[in-house]
Amino acid sequence: MSSPVVTRELDLKDVELNEMDPEKQPMNASSPLAGSPGEKNGVVKVKMEEEEEEAEMAAKFTGLSKEQLLLVANTPAWVRTRWALLILFWLGWLGMLAGAVVIIVQAPRCKDLPKQDWWQKGGIYRILQVGGFQDSDNDGTGDLIGVKERVTYLSTLKVKGFVIGPLHVNREDDPYNTNLQDVDQKLGTLQDFQNVLQAAKKKNLKVILDLTPNYHGQLPWFSQDVWVQSDFQNKMKEAIQFWLSEGVSGIQIGSVEHLNDSQLLSEWKNITEESAGDQPRVLIATTSRKDAGGIFSLLNETTGVDMLTSQYLQELVKPEESDTSTLGQTAQQLIKDYIQEAGNRWPSWTMGRPDLGRLTKSMGEQLLRLHHLLFYTLPGTPFTDYGDEIGLRDLPGQPATSNITRMQWDNTVTYGFSKGVPLLAKPEPSNVTVQEQKEHKGSVLQFFQELSELRTKERSLLHGDFYIVQSSNPSVFSYLREWDQNKRFLVVLNFAPQERTVSLLHPKALPQVDVELSTHPSREKQQLELKNLKLLPSEGLLLSFPYVAL
Repeated sequence: MSSPVVTRELDLKDVELNEMDPEKQPMNASSPLAGSPGEKNGVVKVKMEEEEEEAEMAAKFTGLSKEQLLLVANTPAWVRTRWALLILFWLGWLGMLAGAVVIIVQAPRCKDLPKQDWWQKGGIYRILQVGGFQDSDNDGTGDLIGVKERVTYLSTLKVKGFVIGPLHVNREDDPYNTNLQDVDQKLGTLQDFQNVLQAAKKKNLKVILDLTPNYHGQLPWFSQDVWVQSDFQNKMKEAIQFWLSEGVSGIQIGSVEHLNDSQLLSEWKNITEESAGDQPRVLIATTSRKDAGGIFSLLNETTGVDMLTSQYLQELVKPEESDTSTLGQTAQQLIKDYIQEAGNRWPSWTMGRPDLGRLTKSMGEQLLRLHHLLFYTLPGTPFTDYGDEIGLRDLPGQPATSNITRMQWDNTVTYGFSKGVPLLAKPEPSNVTVQEQKEHKGSVLQFFQELSELRTKERSLLHGDFYIVQSSNPSVFSYLREWDQNKRFLVVLNFAPQERTVSLLHPKALPQVDVELSTHPSREKQQLELKNLKLLPSEGLLLSFPYVAL
């Protein structure tokens, strides 16, 4: 009777053991793990063997006690070893220090940067005819509000400031009573001009006012009859003081070659300096003289003028009237003479209006690019007339010497200049507009912007030394700009309308150079050899290479 009971109990135990977690089942010979090859007593035995081995290893590698270490440390051998290591450490440290001192002493010292004012750190844009820049009230005449609307665009040109005006009325019927403190009502009001100043300030642009008394060509202000009148000086001084107090950053005076006494310029310069404070003011003079000696005779130490613009390079503007086969040599001689005549005086570079019209009409787009490259890489301040940054052309039937050339902003019927009457009876689409060129890679505008930015940030172009590089072809002019240990720039200009191959040699130039900019959009940025350098027709190249210590 008891057998069935025993059997049932055994069955229950088997069930309990089978349902148990394998990790909780008893470890014996019947365990699944016990059946593994090479094991007789299961996992427990393996663990015990590992613990015994670790204990034996620990017993074998027991370190020295504190007392034993002290005994060993004081032995003569260890004392000598410690001293030797200490001496080696200090000798190594002193050797590295001495090496660093030698490197510092022998390394070439950086040159001190020259003091430069804001007008020496980039280009200056000229809006000499406000009536042609932007019309805001649709009366067909550009105005000050229009200039204000375009200040953001001016900031994209990377220039440091712009010249505006003259803004006063030139009373040819009664020039002696011209009020230099008034704004021509056709152009706007004094408040409009103040708004231009505020807009320019927000974009970190300086504004220079042209205050030429009689800017239509007749010069009664500078004649001997007016000279004896003290009122002449008083009106000029009062006008300069007035506009400086309004916030302009400089004054420009034209036709200064007609002054009977250059001491006047010095007195006007004193006024700009007295009102400068912590913001330097510039005094710019303009002249129609074209000889280097005559130009710099007006820019001597007694006049105090900061810059003097001229049309000195007019000979390069109309190459069809020159022998292009030697135009490179002509440019080299002109610029060499000008820089030598300047000495320690700050030069400036400009061409174009009023006598020559738009540069594109005179020389074509390709040579216009070449002259931009020339002006923005020579030592000195480059000046650009509005529209030349896009290759603006004179409208048909409107010669630039007698009419205002209106800026072209887009391809609407008025080219964006005004919302009033179209400029032409049948306006035609043009690629010579700001809108077209700012979206077109390789345009004149994009080339100008990139070049202008390089001029503002590269030290070799800002204040670097100037060296003429001899060319093997008379139609090619080349020069080097370098400053201390900064990147150097080599400028190569082909004035000929044909391809030229030249070899350029200069002890400071490396045989291989990188292309920074080309006046031809098709030229890729690549590395070139100065030996047998091939130049495209009317191409200008801005090449660069790093400083290498000799």
